This record gives sequence, C-alpha cells and structure tokens, in this order.
Amino acid sequence: MARILIIDDSLVMRNLLTDFLTELGHEVDVSADGPEGLQMALSNDYDVCICDMHMPKMHGYDVMKEITPQKPELRLIFTDSLPDSLSEKVHRTGRHHLLRKPFELNQLRETLDAILKPVRKT
Repeated sequence: MARILIIDDSLVMRNLLTDFLTELGHEVDVSADGPEGLQMALSNDYDVCICDMHMPKMHGYDVMKEITPQKPELRLIFTDSLPDSLSEKVHRTGRHHLLRKPFELNQLRETLDAILKPVRKT
C-alpha cells in the first residue's frame, strides 16, 4: 500500500483520516500545520499528501507551491470547505485533486485508487 501524509489543523479530521487510511492498509503520518507538514513532506518519501486548504499558519496552496518543485512525484489531495481563489488555483493545475468538505470516505478511497493505480504497460 501507500505511504500517506495528512496535513490538517483539525484533530477530528486527522484522526478520522488516519483510522480510515490505516484500515485500508496504508502507512500514515500526520501533521497539525502547514510548516511542520511541509518539512515532513520534504524530509520523507510519501506517495500521497492529503492537505487541508485553509490552515492558520500556512495555506495548502503555499504548501503545494513549496512541495511541487522539490517533490514532483508526490501526489496531493486537498480538502476544502470554503471554495475560493486558492481552491481554484489548485484545481486549475490539473495535477492535484480537490475534495470538498464534507466528503464521503468512499470519495477519498476512489481518488486514492485513481492516484495509486499502477500504469498498465502495453
């Protein structure tokens, strides 16, 4: 399975996602804020990062701007309850995924399946 980093300032969300992803067999690390999560992402090898868009110390968009040039292979899934210009910027990249809160855990599972699906060789 995958190694996943969760960056979210909500303890409830971190616990919910950790429990769900662990049950699916993934290895999960968590961070409560953007600066710490950014350091974790840059210092470790993760397959996927699930990041809240709106956090007090650092927005998800800023996390994306820092991570993407240094870890282009890392896939990012952003969660957001307040659609705004930051969300639109992420969505326009066409590279990262955005889940609107509240989302169903099955939506997350489907997004992960699509991201982690091995490329078929012809």
